Amino acid sequence: MNAENKRPAGLAAIDREMARQNVDALASFYQADAVAQKIAASLKRTGRLVLLGMGGSHAVGRAVEPLYRAHGIDAVALPLSEQLGQPLPLQGRTVLVSSQSGESAEVVRWFAEDGGGPDTFGLTLEAGSFLGRTVPCLVGSGGSELAFAATRSLTISFALHLAVLAALGDDPSEALAALRDPQAVGVEDAVAALSGVAGVVTSGRRLQGLAEALALGLTELSRRPCFSLEGGQLRHGPMEMLGSEIGVVLFRGDDPTGELVAAMAASVVAAGAPTVVFDASGKPPVEGAVTLTFRPASGLAAVLAMLPVAQRLMIAFAAARVEDAGTPVRSTKITRSE
Repeated sequence: MNAENKRPAGLAAIDREMARQNVDALASFYQADAVAQKIAASLKRTGRLVLLGMGGSHAVGRAVEPLYRAHGIDAVALPLSEQLGQPLPLQGRTVLVSSQSGESAEVVRWFAEDGGGPDTFGLTLEAGSFLGRTVPCLVGSGGSELAFAATRSLTISFALHLAVLAALGDDPSEALAALRDPQAVGVEDAVAALSGVAGVVTSGRRLQGLAEALALGLTELSRRPCFSLEGGQLRHGPMEMLGSEIGVVLFRGDDPTGELVAAMAASVVAAGAPTVVFDASGKPPVEGAVTLTFRPASGLAAVLAMLPVAQRLMIAFAAARVEDAGTPVRSTKITRSE
């Protein structure tokens, strides 16, 4: 193999993380029970949850918001930076602070200024980190993620939330099956559909958090403007940007919002924008869209089925555009400054 064909070091590092992510996620789920039970007990007592995090950790919070709300819990995910600058009152709420490193600048400052409380918990990949030493934590298996863009850390974070949701009474079997037996869904047609775009918008309804995680990874790796808008927000005005140079990636689950996602897909196709749909609805595909079809699923079962495929799409999208994809030029893995 000559130098021109070698895999960029950054993407090779991501490959290594992804190769172990499902095994580590399963181990994380099974070792999390004790702390998950404590968090569930807190949630049953307070009935309110604030999920604080940055970057991929915030996207995970956005993805699990509706799953906690389904238990009657008043759940909201906020960027930790927003909580620092314009704080939501936290009295009487369960707080879950997420940071894969447990060392990010916002985490350290928030505890210095707020201090947390008896219903404050953490989620991290490093038990010995600042966060891990400060509050009871859900701790992912296998240590810190070394590659730049979040892949394995997202999968593990979802598995740790699955442990809490199971402690609240959810059946985790379908989500665990998605980790044990990943679906083989090719991304070649989706990559081809997006080959000529200058930027990408991702969108969903109940799967909006997953859409936000993909947009972050696409931006980090491709260095192209890629961002996410919840389905209703995309409908209210931003449709004006659509055309052949803007790709749109939609996420559709087997839930009551699936028809809204299908209607959006039809509108995007009509606008002439290359359209990709991650579809676990079990319903017919939208004509004109490239559809990546999964077994019917909702919630974390859908998220964990789609996530590795979305990861492969973002990597292929970036590899076609950036020679050293996966090697940051303006960022660091652990953000220690605000």
